[in-house]
This record gives sequence, structure tokens and C-alpha cells, in this order.
Amino acid sequence: MNQLSDLIALLAFAAVAGVWFKSTRARERAVDEARRQCLQHDLQLLDETVGLRSLRLRRVDGRRQLEVGYGFEVSVQGDDRQEGRLWMRGDRLARVSLPGIGGPLRGITEPTTPAADPQLPERHGNVVTLRPRRPPTGH
Repeated sequence: MNQLSDLIALLAFAAVAGVWFKSTRARERAVDEARRQCLQHDLQLLDETVGLRSLRLRRVDGRRQLEVGYGFEVSVQGDDRQEGRLWMRGDRLARVSLPGIGGPLRGITEPTTPAADPQLPERHGNVVTLRPRRPPTGH
């Protein structure tokens, strides 16, 4: 009986590990999709992560499929924090909801570009890339 209970425990552990691995892969795919949507709509993905918001069964083409909803935060102008959402079915994007989409964003003007400084990083849209840190100097 001891061997059978060990086998059942091992199978249960393998099942939990498999579900965890699959959910981790789905979350990574959602992060990639959130990045792609933010780049496409000139938004900044904050914290570089998504969080699980909902799980539901949806009927698609007569079949029930699991739809997973993720929430994430974006910045439209660089000094704000707004919520975005996306829904995935398997590895495919089902729907997305982003703030500030639906026309040109008002109040955003492109800054004038100073003379090219090789020490300053490039700017992409309204996202400001930070300089690499300098090593600490002794006092």
C-alpha cells in the first residue's frame, strides 16, 4: 500500500507542476502581447507585468473555451498610471482594452530635439529611456 500512495502523491505533484508550468507560460505570452499592444498604440507598459483578473468559459464557434483575463498598467503621457486589460484564449489574443485609444492624444507635443549627445539614450515616442547608472565613486 505504501508504494501505491507514493505513486499517487508523485502523480499529484506532477499534475500540479504541469498546471503551474502551463499557467506561467500563458502569463509570459500575455506579457508579450501587452508589450506588443503598448508599442503599437504608443503607450508605456508599467512594471513590465500583467496580473490575472478573470477566468471564464466562453462559447466560440459552438465550443467552450477558457478565456483568461489579465490586467496591467500603462502610461499615456509618461506621468500617469491607467489600467489596461487583455483577454487570451489559449495563446491567442481575444480582446484588448487600452486607455487613450480612439484618436490622437490631446495635449502631447513632441519636444524639440537637442543636439545629438552620444551619452544620452534615444527617445521612442513618449517613453523616456533612462541612462545606465554610473558606478559609485569613493568619498
